[in-house]
Amino acid sequence: MKPKVAFFDFAGCEGDQLQIANLEEDILALLGQVDVVSFREVMKEHSDNYDIAFIEGSCTRLQDEERLKQIRSNAKIVVALGSCAAIGGINCIRNYKDLDEVRKTVYGDQAKLFDTYAARPIDAVVKVDAYIYGCPIDKDEFIQIVKSLLLGKKPDIPTYPVCVECKKNENICAFERGQFCIGAVTRAGCNSACINQGTICWGCRGVVDNPNENSQKEILIKNGLTVDDAIGKFKLYSGWQEAKR
Repeated sequence: MKPKVAFFDFAGCEGDQLQIANLEEDILALLGQVDVVSFREVMKEHSDNYDIAFIEGSCTRLQDEERLKQIRSNAKIVVALGSCAAIGGINCIRNYKDLDEVRKTVYGDQAKLFDTYAARPIDAVVKVDAYIYGCPIDKDEFIQIVKSLLLGKKPDIPTYPVCVECKKNENICAFERGQFCIGAVTRAGCNSACINQGTICWGCRGVVDNPNENSQKEILIKNGLTVDDAIGKFKLYSGWQEAKR
C-alpha cells in the first residue's frame, strides 16, 4: 500500500504548501507514489490516519503544542516544511518585542482575546525527522526529499554555505556589488536563487552546520561591517536560533 501523507499548517503564510500544489506535472508522479489524505489547500477530505506529516508554520501558542503532539503521535515521520517550521522563520521577529505590544498592534482592543508566546520552530515542541528549508521551499528539493523518505533514506540536505552555489553559478559576489549578503554562513540548497536575480542572501534557510565564523569575520571586517551587523541580518529568519546561541 502507498504511504499516507498529510499536510498541516500553523503560523505561516502557507506559501510552501502552494509550492507543492503548483508542482504541475510532477504532482501526478507524486500522487502515483503516495496517498494524500489531508491537504486543506487543495482538498476537502481529511483523515487522521497518515504515515508522513508535513508541517508548515511555526508554533506560536500553547494550544499549538497539543496539536503538534497529536500529529507527532499519529505520524511515523514528521517533516518540517519551510523556514517557519524548520527554524522559526519570520514569525520570530516578534520575539524581540514585548508580546503584549505585539498583540495590541495586531488585534487592537481585542488583544486580550488572543493568547500567544514567543514563536518557535516545531522541533522546539516535538521530534522532527526531516527538514525542508527555504522561504518558500524549492519544489525540486521537495521532490528529492520525498523520494528519499519513500526509499527509507536520510534526505541529503546541504551542509555547506550558499557561497558555494554562488561560485558554481558564476555570480558576482553581492559584497562586490556593494550589498550586504549573509550567504557565507547560510545553508545552501536553493541554488543561490536570490543572488542569481541580482539581490542578496537573506538567510531563509538558516545558519549552516558548523559555520566558518573566522572566515565570516574576515569578510565583515574587509567590508567595514561587524558581527552585530550580521546578527541583525539573521534576525529576519533565524531569531529562534540566534536567541539560543
